[in-house]
Amino acid sequence: MTPADDQGQGLDHARLAHAVALRDALLAEVGQVYIGAESTVTLLLAALLARGHVLLEGVPGLAKTTLAKAVAVTLGCEFRRIQFTPDLLPADITGTYVFNQKLHEFELRKGPLFAQVVLADEINRAPAKTQSALLEAMQERQVTIEGATQILPEPFLVLATQNPVEQEGVYLLPEAQIDRFLVRIRLDYPTLAEEVRMLQTYNQPVPALKAVAGAVDVLELARAVDAVHVEEKLMHYVVRLVQATRAHPRVALGASPRASLGLLRLSKAWALLAGRDYVSPDDIRRLLPAVLEHRVMVTTDAAIEGMTSAAVVRDVLQRTRLTEGQPGVTLPPADLTLGERNA
Repeated sequence: MTPADDQGQGLDHARLAHAVALRDALLAEVGQVYIGAESTVTLLLAALLARGHVLLEGVPGLAKTTLAKAVAVTLGCEFRRIQFTPDLLPADITGTYVFNQKLHEFELRKGPLFAQVVLADEINRAPAKTQSALLEAMQERQVTIEGATQILPEPFLVLATQNPVEQEGVYLLPEAQIDRFLVRIRLDYPTLAEEVRMLQTYNQPVPALKAVAGAVDVLELARAVDAVHVEEKLMHYVVRLVQATRAHPRVALGASPRASLGLLRLSKAWALLAGRDYVSPDDIRRLLPAVLEHRVMVTTDAAIEGMTSAAVVRDVLQRTRLTEGQPGVTLPPADLTLGERNA
């Protein structure tokens, strides 16, 4: 009997096959315009199914906007882009009430936040007051405009981008804002082969992307994530990993319980996209850096010595055992490859 047979929670073979088919179709379609690691696209989809949000970090020119728009179009979701600037106001994001002279009444003019996939481009260029307009939306999936609560559409995903090396004219994201992002994805420069392929792709007009799914399909898979089984010992493993960041001697601020919940749900979404109805320890280990690195703040002394949050998470992963009394097994933090893809 396989683990799926033993631990199944209502996910039949057809639903699992549908999840894998959607993942493969998404990778194939997005791959026509975005040249990069397939694991990045898969992680974006997993975050969407886990009802989380994504922070994309990378220097300008790495196709962050192209990736966000391609994923939205391919999934058949409504896409809006917000260019964050120092003079951007909260009402420019959420919307406001305007007076309709014909009807002699105020009516709501919804802002770009009322979309299913919202790209917050260069989010750190706006001051904290404007950034805070996203807090309620990201956590509660609603916004309050002049005392009235407005429900946001489903599915709802905020993709925020920022340049991690730029210091002039930017505002650091506060911890409360960073903690709202389920994962942070760092985009690096492409390899030689990838950059050559990029030139070949854009040497001629690229084909228009088509939707391989719809919002209904995304919501159905998000509900299927709830049925993915997680053994209790893996829940203990998740909590011990997160708590280890709080007790680490080089850490000033560890990951919050929101990180534990996010890691668990993201692992379930990752397993579903791999065609499994159960979470494995490897799922948790692979996803740990993406979920925890941006939430961990090292001490000032550690930062001066060159210690990074990524190094802390690697150390936590190496020291924390799957079960008490047994040695831990680690994987390279950058390895986000779905081993089951060609199974």
